[in-house]
Amino acid sequence: MLNKLLGKFSKDIGIDLGTANTLVYVKDKGIVINEPSVVALNKKTGQILAIGKKAREMVGKTPAHIIVTRPLVDGVVSDFETTEQMLKYFIDKVHKDSFTLLPRPRVIVGIPSGVTEVEKRAVIDATINAGAREAYLIDEPMAAAIGARLPVQEAAGNMIVDIGGGTTEVAVISLGGVVVSRSLRIAGDEMNEDIIRYARNEHNLLLGERTAEDTKIAIGNAYKTDKSESKESPIRGRDLISGLPKEIYITDDEARKAISRSIKVIINNVKSAVEESPPELVGEIMQKGIILAGGGGLIGGLDKLISEQTEMPVHKMEDPLTAVVRGIGMVLENLDSLKEVLIETGDEKKIK
Repeated sequence: MLNKLLGKFSKDIGIDLGTANTLVYVKDKGIVINEPSVVALNKKTGQILAIGKKAREMVGKTPAHIIVTRPLVDGVVSDFETTEQMLKYFIDKVHKDSFTLLPRPRVIVGIPSGVTEVEKRAVIDATINAGAREAYLIDEPMAAAIGARLPVQEAAGNMIVDIGGGTTEVAVISLGGVVVSRSLRIAGDEMNEDIIRYARNEHNLLLGERTAEDTKIAIGNAYKTDKSESKESPIRGRDLISGLPKEIYITDDEARKAISRSIKVIINNVKSAVEESPPELVGEIMQKGIILAGGGGLIGGLDKLISEQTEMPVHKMEDPLTAVVRGIGMVLENLDSLKEVLIETGDEKKIK
């Protein structure tokens, strides 16, 4: 009874709980939070020092007793208590300007399509413990497809490739459900590791994660371009031979070579999903094209390479970084008509 009463003064929330970033959508308001999924923790006291942007600024700069961690690995909860604290921080931040002392919102959370029942339960439990009145789950590729305004409830083939930080989701959707799906633990983070590995092997240079990510964003590409358009970017790290700081320039050709292994795995899985899809749906996807979403969709030339390899048109979404949370927001705004796209967990965990 109390939770129902508190719920009337709470704002319903949609959360894209990503490995790299967490985005929060508030009903009737839109996207209000876009922060890194990073938490800074004092090991001595167990106290959480910072969450989100402030915690990300500490990466690689902390003393031994402070650890900066991502509570989600490959799109799933790896540290339950820290995830719960992070979710509570975001729920409280949404309600800080209201008069609600104990917010009890309904929350929809986006999760990768390949997670186990145990991993689903971990997300629901963490959301409820963080203060939600009701917790629902939705597959990220389904949310991205809704965010792209694809007709997911119709008897029509829709194909989405959502490349996030920890996972790549490939899905063929029809009649409000996922017909064929692939969930890979290879995405943006793995490309960062590829760049770190390349710098170490080719230039004897040790890079940090943030430097690798900045390099990927600056010159990461998947398709060979004209020489006249060639770009280069400075990278700074520690020389593994002398142990001293060192700066070098790497070209977009080198960046493409570095991430090519991860790109190849993603494209092979896209082709596999097409091969497994019913012929009728493939025919429709050939006409509409494949939709590219997520931060990884911004990699230069990736749409051209996928199109070349699958012999189908590929379209980049407008603002691909917010595709999933926009889709979750649309479900939140139209919960009665779109409830069927939510994941059935057997018994929806709620606080009465």
